[in-house]
Amino acid sequence: MGEVERDGHRTQRELSARLNISLGLVNTFMKRLVNKGYFKVKTMPQNRLKYFLTAKGLARKSRLTVEYLNYSVHYYREAKDLLLEKFDLLGKQGVKRILFWGTGEVAELAYLYLQLTDIQLRGVVDDRGNGQRFFGFPVDSLHRLRIPDWDRILVTRLDDPERDVRVLVEHGVGLDRIIRL
Repeated sequence: MGEVERDGHRTQRELSARLNISLGLVNTFMKRLVNKGYFKVKTMPQNRLKYFLTAKGLARKSRLTVEYLNYSVHYYREAKDLLLEKFDLLGKQGVKRILFWGTGEVAELAYLYLQLTDIQLRGVVDDRGNGQRFFGFPVDSLHRLRIPDWDRILVTRLDDPERDVRVLVEHGVGLDRIIRL
């Protein structure tokens, strides 16, 4: 809805490319939104359509925005609580140095909340992002696991944690040294 509101002159093909979804799916969504009264359609020259957000559509978009913001606040609050709980447990176990496995939003949150503890981040390992930087740390490949300057590794990717644990174990990391969220 936001993309169409920003530029009602975009073709469905342009929306498809912009949103990275199929043209047929864009067509289906647009028909549904028009049928529900969220958009009005005006035919333009050269077989083009222009979409106009209706008052009903604006109200729906506002409700969706509020729902998304509520979800986001809840998500970040839960992530904060979970991370602080994990770090507290690690601290009680005497863990002083950790690695992160993966970069991204969860890793960024983990880094920020790690600053509230005495645990030191020793490095970041990611088999998908060698050569990048993460808060001043180089993102290393799996070879970094061989440097014995860390106590635990925190899996900070959520897309496939079973795969991540399997890769770490295959590279010599004991299950007792892997922390999952």
